[in-house]
Amino acid sequence: MHDELADFDMPEDDQVDLAAETFRLLSDPTRIKVLWALLQGEQSVACLAELAGTTPTAVSQHLAKLRMSRLVTGRRQGTFIYYSAADEHVRRLLAQALHHADHIDPAPPH
Repeated sequence: MHDELADFDMPEDDQVDLAAETFRLLSDPTRIKVLWALLQGEQSVACLAELAGTTPTAVSQHLAKLRMSRLVTGRRQGTFIYYSAADEHVRRLLAQALHHADHIDPAPPH
């Protein structure tokens, strides 16, 4: 059936794996809050903890995972590290997810 579609193209397995890992990382509400805050501008761990309503320790753990996945970057200034979203792709991904959430009927289908 898909052979009949001229432009049918499946992504490569490594692309699918990386996309799935990104979605796994974004499945945590605190990480979404942290990323959204970082999309507003560079932030410290203490500021992110306040914005996300959690502890600096928890934010640091989330940031470590987000940095390993390259969704977040850090810049050291003296003894502080200031974090920011990695690029415009992160903004679009999060904006689309939040936009989609705004358009979901909260009542589960029957």
